Amino acid sequence: MALMERPKNKRGYRHPPGTAPGTLPPVDPNAPKAQLRIMAYGPDKLIEETPTTLDHLPALLKKWPVVWLNVDGPDPELLSQLGTLLNLHPLILEDVASHHQRPKAEDYDKNIFVVTRMAQVSQHTQAIDLEQVSLIMRKGLVLSFQERVGDCLDPVRDRLRKGKGRIRIAGADYLTYAILDAIVDGYFPVMEAFTDRLDALEDAVVSNPDSAVVAHIHALKRELLQLRRAIWPQRDMLTMLSHDQTTLFAPETSVFIRDCQDHVIQLIDVLETLRERASGLMDFYLSSVSNKMNEVMKTLTLFSTIFLPLSFIAGVYGMNFAHMPELRWAVGYPLALLLMLLVALGLLLYFKRRKWL
Repeated sequence: MALMERPKNKRGYRHPPGTAPGTLPPVDPNAPKAQLRIMAYGPDKLIEETPTTLDHLPALLKKWPVVWLNVDGPDPELLSQLGTLLNLHPLILEDVASHHQRPKAEDYDKNIFVVTRMAQVSQHTQAIDLEQVSLIMRKGLVLSFQERVGDCLDPVRDRLRKGKGRIRIAGADYLTYAILDAIVDGYFPVMEAFTDRLDALEDAVVSNPDSAVVAHIHALKRELLQLRRAIWPQRDMLTMLSHDQTTLFAPETSVFIRDCQDHVIQLIDVLETLRERASGLMDFYLSSVSNKMNEVMKTLTLFSTIFLPLSFIAGVYGMNFAHMPELRWAVGYPLALLLMLLVALGLLLYFKRRKWL
């Protein structure tokens, strides 16, 4: 098992202490340009666009019942344009630009702002990759912001294209639920990957408990802790959405939100089980190393015990006294070897009868 590279700590941009609330970070000239994707739809029709500007957005909002604008890698300039165009609160824009937010849901009068975390397993290092996803929902519009390209939302897009279920006839609140549900369901393959890694580590601890396994166990426990920080707050966030008192979430959509909350509770149960297994795995490793050391010490002790009387016999007949009649026997040497052999066999038989071997 190759040692996994420790994932880098990605906290995103943080304002210096004392910065005024709602301040966007400075524009990074070297940052890649934000990528836009728009899906506008009604019960009978859907269009998809990948614009480079926001100029066409107001016309789409007037024409289509629901518009979904997804932004990969939002930059401060784009956020400022969206804030002006849609009259968004500066604190929303600041939270979108800061990638260290805790999952939460906040009511901003005509907007519902949601922060969640999307989890995927890196194909190269097999380490957990957590990404902040911010959602802004108002009547007829859903904005989603991701840190980079690539997500687990393709099933939602396919359902929109094929018109499966109620997603095309429902409003923006149901689309928000569908996005959150896809993100939550994306954690289940991650949990399965962690389960496979734990199974492999348990086999490694049993077969070859070396120091490299300890590094894997610590890396796994660290990633499970990151996963816990991402999953647990989502339960409170979904609770807030399911009990939303505004008119933005229809009562029938709140039922689906509660179902999504049930999925989060299932994830929490699985996560706590994995954390207990990971903690127990370290104890299992220490026990395996101790048992292995005991076996080694047992073998060495048995050899030492057997050779101790043999050394005594060899020491007695190795003395240089003049009057030792056995030294002049013709069969003295073979008799001494025979005595050593009998003593060794006798000790082995004694150990066997006492079940020490």
